[in-house]
Amino acid sequence: MTGFPGFGVLLKRLAEHHELRAGDISSLSAVPESELQAVFGGAAPSPSLLCSLAPVFHLHAEDLFVIADVAQPLEMSPLDPHAGTMVAVLAWHAAHLGSQDRNRLLRFAASLPQEDRTKPASEPRAYLQYPPGPGSLLMRLLANRNPGWLAGAQTFLPLTGRYWSAAAYGQVGHGRKQLTPDLLADYATVLGMRADDLAVLTGVDLADDAPPPSRVSSDVAELIWEARRLTRDQVRQLRDLAKAALPTQLPTEIPASGRGH
Repeated sequence: MTGFPGFGVLLKRLAEHHELRAGDISSLSAVPESELQAVFGGAAPSPSLLCSLAPVFHLHAEDLFVIADVAQPLEMSPLDPHAGTMVAVLAWHAAHLGSQDRNRLLRFAASLPQEDRTKPASEPRAYLQYPPGPGSLLMRLLANRNPGWLAGAQTFLPLTGRYWSAAAYGQVGHGRKQLTPDLLADYATVLGMRADDLAVLTGVDLADDAPPPSRVSSDVAELIWEARRLTRDQVRQLRDLAKAALPTQLPTEIPASGRGH
């Protein structure tokens, strides 16, 4: 898709959606109104501005960097690129736990020490570099939680019931598969973001009867976020805890996804 708006336009959309004027945002964020107006007009946002604006819109600062297409500082980017597949398995197990076990898992994930990143993130492979568009934004937000195409497909399955191949999500990123209201709601569920905010950012209307995310999917989305700054071994530790708490009659392996798509 060509002609996808820049960050200034997206920020204006969010502001209007939240019924905030530039002066309101300036007061809430301590960002000078003149600096905001410059960004609205197309100026590149600074990292400090993005960090200040994120709480105003109830967004993770790391996600606002993705929305603005600004490189994240080392301490904000996902830690271990090899943890993505393990995150999908963790999500599968966690989605089948009771609320007490999920909460226990969340608390443990938040307590794990986060290692400092010493090397910059590697350049994404060619097939993971998307042209500007709404699907690109959603896939980059997903990658900000570590899963790639396959792990993403495996994560969508327990949280949304959508049973697509990894390549189908790649087609969304490259603008070759239509982003429907139902699919947008699925991304909101997995990302743990407000569906109406994603609708504003992507220009895709939500379905009138779209149900809110379940408590289970909200908890698992939060767990996925907590895991983005953990090592593969730490995520494996979380997975093992979740697996041990599963009711014995439930499957412990993710079904192969992608039949028929």
